[in-house]
Amino acid sequence: MKPGRIAMLVLGTLSAIAGLGLLAGAGISGWANYQQREGRFYTSTVEYLSHNSHALTSPGLDLASGQNVPDAAPADLPASIMLRGKATDPAGEIFLGIAPRSEVDAYLAGVEHAEIAGVKFEPFLVQYREFAGTTAPARPADQGFWTASASGPGQQELTWNLKSGDWAVVIMNAEAGRPVAVELQAGARSDLLWPIFLGLLIGGLILLVVGVPLVIAGAAGLGRGGPPSYPPSPSYPLPPGATQPYAAPGAVPSYTAPDRPPVPGGRSYPARLSGYLDPNLSRWLWLVKWFLAIPHYVVLVFLWFAFIVTTIAAWFAILFTGRYPRALFNFNVGVIRWSWRVAFYAYGVLGTDRYPPFTLARTDYPADFDVDYPDRLSRGLVLVKSWLLAIPHLLIIAVVAGSVRAWAVRDGNWVQEGAGVSLLGLLVFIAGVILLFTGRYRRGLFDLLLGLNRWIYRVLAYAALMRDEYPPFHLDQGPADPGDPQPADDGGHPPGVVEATPPRG
Repeated sequence: MKPGRIAMLVLGTLSAIAGLGLLAGAGISGWANYQQREGRFYTSTVEYLSHNSHALTSPGLDLASGQNVPDAAPADLPASIMLRGKATDPAGEIFLGIAPRSEVDAYLAGVEHAEIAGVKFEPFLVQYREFAGTTAPARPADQGFWTASASGPGQQELTWNLKSGDWAVVIMNAEAGRPVAVELQAGARSDLLWPIFLGLLIGGLILLVVGVPLVIAGAAGLGRGGPPSYPPSPSYPLPPGATQPYAAPGAVPSYTAPDRPPVPGGRSYPARLSGYLDPNLSRWLWLVKWFLAIPHYVVLVFLWFAFIVTTIAAWFAILFTGRYPRALFNFNVGVIRWSWRVAFYAYGVLGTDRYPPFTLARTDYPADFDVDYPDRLSRGLVLVKSWLLAIPHLLIIAVVAGSVRAWAVRDGNWVQEGAGVSLLGLLVFIAGVILLFTGRYRRGLFDLLLGLNRWIYRVLAYAALMRDEYPPFHLDQGPADPGDPQPADDGGHPPGVVEATPPRG
């Protein structure tokens, strides 16, 4: 692989991902700014607060107080808050006030009151820190130190533009009696959302403009000179004790394009997946393959991001020219091939202990994937096949490869929870457990897993715009794809299972 193109791909992916993150932040801040137009606030739900004391206070609100400059006057901050509340007693009157923390402490000195120490929202629960006292406070509305206040019967609303300093919120009965029982709602707004939106939007667009061309250029460079679609016809004999053929060890395929032989039943599809079972599988190695495959997972994060970008670029190319750019096509096929090798090695099949190569190209690895390059593609189908025409297959794949989801009630709320693993994952786990205790990989189970994966990867190739032919609705089981020339078989293998002999050394 070309180091310069790899560097372009990595840098472009990082830049594009950062750009998308900034654009997502711009979308959130822009929506939030739109919601607070015309002086509106973001408000919480109405909650019930009560305590058998004279007052409820908030913890200290230290807002950019500039402690190193104690004599500094409070400065306006680009945000404001709103408090809206009423007494639970219809005949009662409520007082809401905001004042410097020192003034509130002096006012409530010796008065029994409670400070809100913590809040849990689901379900709503308030924790209080209680302060004992014997002094009855004066009426709060008669005090002159409040920066903002509201008092009276029914619902009262207080708004306050934030200022630097150490502040406290006080909730009381207007006559300063006890207990305090109110229904309270809070809100906030900020004038910084608009400049934040603009900054994130501009930054995200710049990073995308830099990153996307780098990704496409890097992918195209890696895809140039890729192998033709047709594999060589394997005619090598089976290894001793194996039930599935390997490519010849160390052989370099010639990648000539022979005439395709007829396939019984006409079930050939131009996206072909194959995988051949290792006759010497370790009983226990599959338990740690999640760790051994981490380097591949890291690389595949970058490759699949590039795959998405290049598929979008190919969508426009097909729409206007009817052709899939060959370099991008080779790159995307290589990404799927890489993923299939890792899946075959790890928890897609557990079919081999041979470590997957770090390459997009075809090798003699016992798992392979390829797609015939189309000379022309329909400009009309490209508009609908990825999301509309593929829906029946995607529903089937969701059943096979998706985990079960269920709705349940937790703390009075409906939440969605996962329930179990996918069917594909369950079958792989069963195969691994059988291998661990018996040293055997069941042939029928292996063939089924290959068939399920073959279905998934065919649909992936179709949804990625690589072919116009609709994927077939049938399960082609077994190691070899129906569209591949079949390897020679000496007929001497035992049916049903494969013995996994201990690896040498």
